[in-house]
Amino acid sequence: MQPTHGQASDSGNGNGNDGAIEAGTAPINGIDLYYQARGGGEGAPLVLLHGFTGAGGDWVHVFDLAALGRRTRLIVPDARGHGRSTNPAGSITHRQCALDTLALLDRLGVGRFKAVGLSLGGNTLLHLATMQPARVEAMVLVSATPYYPAPARAIMGGVDADAQPPEAWAEMRGRHAHGDDQIRALWRQANAFKDSYDDLTFTPPHLATIAARTLIVYGDRDPLYPVELALEMYRAIPRAALWVVPGGGHGPIFDALWAPDIKDHFARAAVQFLDG
Repeated sequence: MQPTHGQASDSGNGNGNDGAIEAGTAPINGIDLYYQARGGGEGAPLVLLHGFTGAGGDWVHVFDLAALGRRTRLIVPDARGHGRSTNPAGSITHRQCALDTLALLDRLGVGRFKAVGLSLGGNTLLHLATMQPARVEAMVLVSATPYYPAPARAIMGGVDADAQPPEAWAEMRGRHAHGDDQIRALWRQANAFKDSYDDLTFTPPHLATIAARTLIVYGDRDPLYPVELALEMYRAIPRAALWVVPGGGHGPIFDALWAPDIKDHFARAAVQFLDG
């Protein structure tokens, strides 16, 4: 690992338990994977995995990261091709993101861990928890899916990298550090997911191999993944709990029609669930 941004502290005096930020880039699986880590504390580290076209920095809108870093070791990567992470191949699969995450955790000396994953991050966690079941102690899956249903494929098929409005470009440029080619590659991948049939193929018997305590969080108005998919996972994963957010769309932890303070509710509930 070669730290690229040194260390910065947002609180305290820089010791291992005060929320100080360590930022670095690790050469992993043919890419440079950017991550931030902070804190120490006791128990299993907490890994936060963002959604597609997002970045690790998005979690600041959900959790008090400095407070989390004071109570546990916190690891927040940018998935390949996102944020400050590179992706020369251009294409992305959830399975490969899982292998990247495992390689990063190996480099950081992390064995057993807890995690929260949103959409892409949640799908990545399904791979992690089935690849190495004993390694994931507990996880929260937000808007994850065992497979791509027809509504998701239809929406993905409508994504056109050359037809994005200026405000979409501005938002993406604020997240992704490697220029417009990186952003176009993400939009092209969003469209290509419609033709993916061998990445997300989680049957109930496969999901039944997951050993982690699992909280499944879904919006009942998710346009990509109908809430029935949450029920499929809930019934198949042995130690699962289910939270359906009324009026919630895709990524309901950011906005829900009948729960304007859903982010605060989610942050508290997620930490309590992970604590057991």
